[in-house]
Amino acid sequence: MTTASEDESAPSRIDEEDESLKLESDVELLKRAWQNEKGAPEILEYQSALVRRTSQQIHLMEDLIEELTKRGDDPLIVSIYQMDLDRTQFLLRSYLRIRLQKIEAAMLHVAKTDLWNRLSRQEHNFAQRCIEDMGSHMDESVLSKLPSGYQSNLKQSNASDEDDMVPEPNLNTFVFCKRQNSIGAIPLDDSGDEIVDLVAGTHVCFSYIFGLLLHVCALFSKPEDGGHC
Repeated sequence: MTTASEDESAPSRIDEEDESLKLESDVELLKRAWQNEKGAPEILEYQSALVRRTSQQIHLMEDLIEELTKRGDDPLIVSIYQMDLDRTQFLLRSYLRIRLQKIEAAMLHVAKTDLWNRLSRQEHNFAQRCIEDMGSHMDESVLSKLPSGYQSNLKQSNASDEDDMVPEPNLNTFVFCKRQNSIGAIPLDDSGDEIVDLVAGTHVCFSYIFGLLLHVCALFSKPEDGGHC
């Protein structure tokens, strides 16, 4: 016979299991976002909703582990929850760290292109501080000592039409991709001699910019032909 205390604890266990399942689902989404961010040469769209949900669930998991420890539950169960928590924290920290590294590497390019709209509010503040600090350092150490026509940290000289000293991500970098939907045969060159059949689950390696063009083409393809990556 089920006692009253067992009946009262049942909803609590169900809630804990629901939170665990929700965390696992978001962990998979976060892992995919982390892999995409790590593989892409340019900074991608900030996954604000996913980061917010994951942060909230991390706090819930921390509270749950603390409660299980105080209650004297099986240490094996506690360690399993702790491993899930550690894995999620690693993915989240690594995801955010990779984005900051990309901002540092191409802060001026990000600031003057549409990539700026992909940053979070905190990343905007970080990028702005980096730009200001680098500008002050370059001006004090180098630029102020150069002739007036060569004191820009964006151009080699005032005669330059474009910002030719701003580092940009290399979009021709080769990346590995896994196709989620089928889009059929795709020519790899203008001649059409080399063709690859992109079906669901296909693993391919091509330049990042080609993958972007392929992604755009897939967006405008028929639903039965596939969809976006």
